[in-house]
Amino acid sequence: NAGSELDMINFAYDSSALSGEAQGTLRTNAKWLQDKPGTGVQIEGHCDERGTNEYNLALGERRARSAFDYLRSLGVKKEQMSTISYGEELPLEAGHDESSYSKNRRAQFRVKK
Repeated sequence: NAGSELDMINFAYDSSALSGEAQGTLRTNAKWLQDKPGTGVQIEGHCDERGTNEYNLALGERRARSAFDYLRSLGVKKEQMSTISYGEELPLEAGHDESSYSKNRRAQFRVKK
């Protein structure tokens, strides 16, 4: 994430399941958050452009929630975190191919000081 202390995670197509790589990133993010208990983070769920707006908003929420729940399981306080879904509205890459789609299926972490 440009301008963020926390790394984003990516998801497989039509999935909110955390890969091993995503879990590793979340463990690093959890440590950072635990070291800064006064810092909050908004977990943003994002999707690629395929699917309806409604479906993608719901999928984005599941992705953000998946990261939230995993961070909670690692001991991050729920008061430090909030979730939001942007669905397909804020793509990282504008392309219409798998390379772009794979980058757009993500959860990003916006640190709030």
